[in-house]
This record gives sequence, structure tokens and C-alpha cells, in this order.
Amino acid sequence: MLKGVAASPGIAIGKAFLYTKEKVTINVEKIEESKVEEEIAKFRKALEVTQEEIEKIKEKALKEFGKEKAEIFEAHLMLASDPELIEGVENMIKTELVTADNAVNKVIEQNASVMESLNDEYLKERAVDLRDVGNRIIENLLGVKSVNLSDLEEEVVVIARDLTPSDTATMKKEMVLGFATDVGGRTSHTAIMARSLEIPAVVGLGNVTSQVKAGDLVIVDGLEGIVIVNPDEKTVEDYKSKKESYEKKVEGLKQLKDLPAETPDGKKVMLAANIGTPKDVASALANGAEGVGLFRTEFLYMDRNSLPSEEEQFEAYKEVVEKMGGRPVTIRTLDIGGDKELPYLDMPKEMNPFLGYRAIRLCLDRPDIFKTQLRAILRASAYGNVQIMYPMISSVEEVRKANSILEEVKAELDREGVKYDKEIKVGIMVEIPSAAVTADILAKEVDFFSIGTNDLTQYTLAVDRMNEHVKEYYQPFHPAILRLVKMVIDAAHKEGKFAAMCGEMAGDPLAAVILLGLGLDEFSMSATSIPEIKNIIRNVEYEKAKEIAEKALNMSEAREIEKMMKDVIKDIG
Repeated sequence: MLKGVAASPGIAIGKAFLYTKEKVTINVEKIEESKVEEEIAKFRKALEVTQEEIEKIKEKALKEFGKEKAEIFEAHLMLASDPELIEGVENMIKTELVTADNAVNKVIEQNASVMESLNDEYLKERAVDLRDVGNRIIENLLGVKSVNLSDLEEEVVVIARDLTPSDTATMKKEMVLGFATDVGGRTSHTAIMARSLEIPAVVGLGNVTSQVKAGDLVIVDGLEGIVIVNPDEKTVEDYKSKKESYEKKVEGLKQLKDLPAETPDGKKVMLAANIGTPKDVASALANGAEGVGLFRTEFLYMDRNSLPSEEEQFEAYKEVVEKMGGRPVTIRTLDIGGDKELPYLDMPKEMNPFLGYRAIRLCLDRPDIFKTQLRAILRASAYGNVQIMYPMISSVEEVRKANSILEEVKAELDREGVKYDKEIKVGIMVEIPSAAVTADILAKEVDFFSIGTNDLTQYTLAVDRMNEHVKEYYQPFHPAILRLVKMVIDAAHKEGKFAAMCGEMAGDPLAAVILLGLGLDEFSMSATSIPEIKNIIRNVEYEKAKEIAEKALNMSEAREIEKMMKDVIKDIG
């Protein structure tokens, strides 16, 4: 039994297909000076073939996976056409007299290593994309053809060190029961694609490729993050039963799609979805989301060489707003910086990026960036129900400064005669303890709160949530967190404002009853979590939830609270 990261829910039982790529041998011999132009010509030809291949993969991805996944290959095309990369390879051939394949290998590796050294999970994982493009160029230079997952002829569980975007885009998806990989995390490409395709996956297993042989029977438990190799008959039967129960449960919960999130004694709450791109709206609506509680806008700024234009942002926001058909869409302003670097912004290197120059701090310091985004959001508000949300607020001064810039932008649009919602609601994410403690002050300045429990937990408990050495100290059920959540909800209600939550806790079945009892108005989560949370809310009396929340607030340990909630959920069924 191997333990990894549960990347995509579900259970797969099947024969292992060990996906290993043929090791390409790079020619490290020096070339004659007279051969330089010949090598450069070979490189340019391979580049052309590579760009054509990526274009074809992009078209296939667009047809089968939609615009969002096809954009991955748009980024690959940009990498394969990057003037700096091309110039770097050609200069190396000229100055170091190396073969084209050796030059490509060195330049790609240098760039990928820089990405991996950054304190940013997203950019580290983009190094995979860069190597994917580099390998394709080298294979075309050397005339090597790799085996790909489009050749699968039977249903298998794919076991790999990692899967690149090209691998997943070209695979015969009806033949893939599940994924298990050595590397990767919840935000890796493999995990994102697995969830998108609803394929069970466990990543970050460390050494699954050395523990499994081709043809071995494998169980992938994407619920618990476990892979079992060559299980005995009883284990197989147990997992078949678990798989059937899970699939029945998922199917049953889908029936709740059009029903309200309302307790038997009449307390209604709103269940919304967290989304990252316009493509995510389909899943939100399919799972019964009543709105978008968090639209992360960072996707517009990543995987590119310059800031997105106002028009590009406006089109993306408008697409989501129109697709949501009048349901509220809360657009979070740019939450980047520190741990999420943008190569085209001159950002400082920081000792403590999570406490540094990021989110609203960056936007207030760079009103040019902030105003462009606010203009795009305001323009999109003319097409539906839009709300603006500022991230990482720590004081009332920041809210006032941000609102002052917002008023400037409104005045500009008024002068230009551009339509927007004059009554647009403006709220903040409460993710810093100082904001939670002064929620009574902040509630007078904003229209709503949305509690970001991921950061609120790490800042309150002084626990880096990315550091596995201290993961046992990261406790969303810690009494301090529950008390801060109550403080924020109470402060909002006192001023007649609503309180939402968009952190992971909002989609945690163990937290649902407590949050309901504390008076949370809106739960925003990954779309696939909505049916389960709705089921819990529809099966517990509000008065009972208030009693349970009160009991939890008076407990002294997180594990004690979690144990109680496991029993509560069991009783709900």
C-alpha cells in the first residue's frame, strides 16, 4: 500500500500500464565551426515541426476538453516560439560549438531549473510544460518517436513518473481508469486534468513507478490518496463495494441539483462555486451552484509575457457573468505576488513571501494594474450580477484606499459614458487575523465578508500550509479559528451585511453543520463538493445546528471537535 495525495476522487481497479518514456541520448560531441549554420537550420526545422504538432494537439484538446485545456497548448506554442529561447539555443550552438539537441537540452534545463527554484508551486509545475516542449523539439531533431497514450487498446490504470499536458491531451481517455504518479500535488497538471475528466487519481506517491510492474493489478483510491499493488481477493471485493457505494452516492446527490439548500425547519443558505476560469462555469451549474462566490482572476495573468489588457479581462469576466444568467458572481481582484511571481513584473525577492508584497498591497502600490482590472470588472457588471472582492485586507485604511481608486475608475467610466452597475457590491476576504478581530469596524465599510479559511488558519496558527513537516499543526477546527469565524459572522450581521466563506472549510462535510449553526449565509467551494454539502444542510435542523456549533465553540481541542462532527455526519447519513 502506497500513500500519496488524493488528487481526484473516485476508485479505479485495473491492470497497470507503466508509462515510461524512452531515454533520448543527447549528442555531447563538439561540432566543427563550418557545421554551425547546418545545426541552426536543423534546429529551425525541428522547431517548425514541433509548432505544427502542438497546433494539432491544441485543436484536439479544444474539441475534446474545451477552451480552458486548449489554452495550455497555446502556452506551449508561446514557449516554442519564444524569441529568447530560440536566440539562447542558436547562440549556444555558435559560441559553444555544440549540437542543436545538446543546445536545446541545456537551454531548456537552465530555464526549467530557474522556475523550479522559485517559491511558487504554480511556476514550479510550469517547468513540466517547458520540459515537455523541449523534449518534443529534441525528439524531432533526433527523429525519435515516443510511445503515447493514444495507442491504448484496453482499459488500464496509468502509472507514470508524471504526465505532461501533451500526454493527457493525446491519450485515449475512454481507456484510462485512473492515474498514479510519482510526483505532483493538488495543483499539478495531472491532478487538474484528472478532476476535469472525473478520473480517479493519486499523485505525489514518490516511487510508484518502481513498485509496480506492467500488468500488475492496481487499486487507485482517489478518496483516501492510496494505491494498492496486487491486492488479495478480499481487498478487491471490498474496494469493488466501496466503488459502487461511492458512485451510487454521487449519482444520488446529483438529484439534489435543483433543490434549495434549506434545512427542514426553513433556514436557507446559499451554495456557490469557486472558479478559476470561464470554463469552470459548466461544472458549477451542473452541480447546482447558485452563484460564483470566488472567481480567481490570476489565470489571466499567468503563462504569458505581459499584463492582460482591459479588453481581454473584460471578455473573460463578461463570459462568466452571462453564463451565470443573473446569479451573483464575486470577482476577486488580483491575488498575486510574493509566492506567486509574474516574470514580467519586477517583484522583490522576499524572505517571507506569504507576509509580503502581494494581493491588495501590490494593487494599491500599482494603481495602473489595479485600475485596468477594476475598469474591466465594472464594465462586465453591466451584463449581470457582479460583486467585487478585495483579497488580503488587514486594515480599514486599505479598504478606503481601494474604494477611493474604485471611485476614480467609476468617474472615468461616467465621463466616457460607459455603462456599469452603479450599485455594485464591494466586499473583502477575511483571511488575516487583524481583519477578523476588527470585523466590527470593517463591516461598516463594506457590503459583505468572505472568509478565506486557508490563509486565516495559517496566519492565526503560524503554520505554513505548504510545509509537510508541520502539517499536523494546520487545524481548521482549532478553537481559535472557530471563534474568529463566529466573530466575523456576528460583526457582519450586526451591520445588516452577509457573511460568506470561500476557503476549503466551506466545502468540508465535517464543518458544514458548525458553519450553518454559526449563521454563515453563503458557502462557496469546489463545484463537485456542492451536492454533498447541500445534502447535509437539507438533513439537519437549524436549531440543532446552532446547538452543535455552540458545543464546538466550548471544546478545547480540534481533534475533539472533529470526532464529534464525524458522529454528527454519520447520524445524518
